[in-house]
Amino acid sequence: MKEAMVKCENVSFKYRAVEGEEEKYAVNGVSFEVEKGEFLVVLGHNGSGKSTIAKHMNALLIPSDGTVIVDGLDTKDQKNLWEIRSRAGMVFQNPDNQLVATIVEEDVAFGPENLGVEPEEIRKRVDESLKKVGMYEYRRHAPHLLSGGQKQRIAIAGILAMKPKCIIFDEPTAMLDPSGRREVLKNIKEINEMYGITIVLITHYMDEAAQADRVIVMDEGKVILEGKPREVFSNVKEMKEIGLDVPQVTELCYELKNSGINIDTNILNVDEMVDALCQLR
Repeated sequence: MKEAMVKCENVSFKYRAVEGEEEKYAVNGVSFEVEKGEFLVVLGHNGSGKSTIAKHMNALLIPSDGTVIVDGLDTKDQKNLWEIRSRAGMVFQNPDNQLVATIVEEDVAFGPENLGVEPEEIRKRVDESLKKVGMYEYRRHAPHLLSGGQKQRIAIAGILAMKPKCIIFDEPTAMLDPSGRREVLKNIKEINEMYGITIVLITHYMDEAAQADRVIVMDEGKVILEGKPREVFSNVKEMKEIGLDVPQVTELCYELKNSGINIDTNILNVDEMVDALCQLR
């Protein structure tokens, strides 16, 4: 049995939108684990609680009830805070909010410098991290002159330079154009597959979720579906009821099945769709 990188046990988080009003649940009784080395996607529409649970995974938020354990450390213990954040890095939606320096390599060095890493080791980490995200040749460029996708890759390099065991991506492609989205997602998958870093990706894009090892679907602060992408997306009716789509080919198979055509509905891509249609002949 694999070891857990993140363990959420009956986690709830309440907030008060306006002073004097009743508290509302952003997350309500959520339990799941993220295995070390796993690529997990948390899927849901706006207001589902997915970003709130993400912020619990590196102690930006502390649960109102329940427990979050990150690599064996309880987020409620103040003494664990910096250790948790060095083990579980976070990349946010807007790359401009994460870039702090005027030169790319200085930006990537910012995190390890704050961790007190020796200068020689920082130099090594900066070069390694920029190579991992394919941005080494831009190391002396000004970040603000780069494209959205390139900026997001610099933000990822900055987290990688801190040598985390886990990276939580909170809708990192939401502000990017399609080509930027593709390059960032390719990068995220490479980091997971080549370096064994645990990935938690928060998104509402079906094509991104389809590439994960496992998908958790949230709605109204609760986990409503969980499993491999193939299993989750075959629940077309349930997904549509909560306002989420499924990959287009999966939906097409679902509609064909409803029309009386005997076709597999556990299909995620065009190649599988072509194979399934050929078998009908």
